[in-house]
Amino acid sequence: MTPQATTNNTSNTSNTSNTSTLEGHLYRLSANESPHAPLPAVLQAINEAAREVNRYPDLRCAELTAAIAGRLGVPEGGVVVGPGSVAVLQTLLSAIAGPGAQVVYAWRSFEAYRLLTQLAGATAVEVPLRSDGTHDLPAMADAINDRTRLVFVCTPNNPTGTVLHRPALEAFLDRVPAGCLVVIDEAYREYVRDTEAPDALTLGPGRPNVLVLRTFSKAYGLAALRVGFAVGPPAVIATIRKAGLPYAVSSLAQTAAVASLLAQDELMARVETVTKERGRVREALLAQGWYVPESEANFLWLPLPDRALGLGAHLAAAGVAVRPFPGAGVRVSIGSAEDNDAFLVAAAAFPRP
Repeated sequence: MTPQATTNNTSNTSNTSNTSTLEGHLYRLSANESPHAPLPAVLQAINEAAREVNRYPDLRCAELTAAIAGRLGVPEGGVVVGPGSVAVLQTLLSAIAGPGAQVVYAWRSFEAYRLLTQLAGATAVEVPLRSDGTHDLPAMADAINDRTRLVFVCTPNNPTGTVLHRPALEAFLDRVPAGCLVVIDEAYREYVRDTEAPDALTLGPGRPNVLVLRTFSKAYGLAALRVGFAVGPPAVIATIRKAGLPYAVSSLAQTAAVASLLAQDELMARVETVTKERGRVREALLAQGWYVPESEANFLWLPLPDRALGLGAHLAAAGVAVRPFPGAGVRVSIGSAEDNDAFLVAAAAFPRP
């Protein structure tokens, strides 16, 4: 197959393959979840914390905030925790955007950007991706005006898996006005192996308008507990804290996240198995004749503007749940070796031109 560009499709996407009733085993490759259960030490910490669910959680997430700051080498005043990174984004938008404001982001990218911008009453400015699935940073910079309050940059990008390199990111940030906040969404940072893709935290010093977003839902495997965080200028972090709901992050989530940070080496070993599977699955798909861009996340992207729903339905019939984006392509999460093998068998049977 030859490469095909994603389209600027603004219709709601379908996720029926994630909820279809299928006979036999369901291979869940639609939500970019970790295929691994929590580590024993994390489960033990959750069990112990469950004894005190009659008490409210720590309002300020003090222990978790300190643990994140210590792990990343940043001041505690530069960290804010929320019930998932999406909730942190929503709080930020409600605090600094609204009717009359504009929010710029690439498209196709993380779907929540569009939804949260609409909820805030702001105007979305969606800049099409390049044909290779990467952000068109010069075009995004051109789209910024005096009404722009926020710019979202997703790297690795969801759903294409592509990353941005340091020179391009730095050149972009140099063009963004100081009064416009750039949120660099690194939900999949732990899976990045491209040495030219910078840790966004290294871009923040000297730039008081850069905020970095991360999560415990993906590599850390705590998707059901909903805990994410942002790192950035203390003034912006303080604004998010003031606008956030009290007691939003449960005590179980805080405890599990702290325990996960303490088990960093074991967790990163699990991440390594995912990145190796990512390479294996991509090579197998290429051998089958698919076009698959390089991915630095825990998923792969199949650009199929005309056949996304067809492939999604074909895989669902085989018991493999993936995420089709109508008019754009299909995103396939990397699961266990068994999950991935089931997907590869089904993908090989899909008729292609």
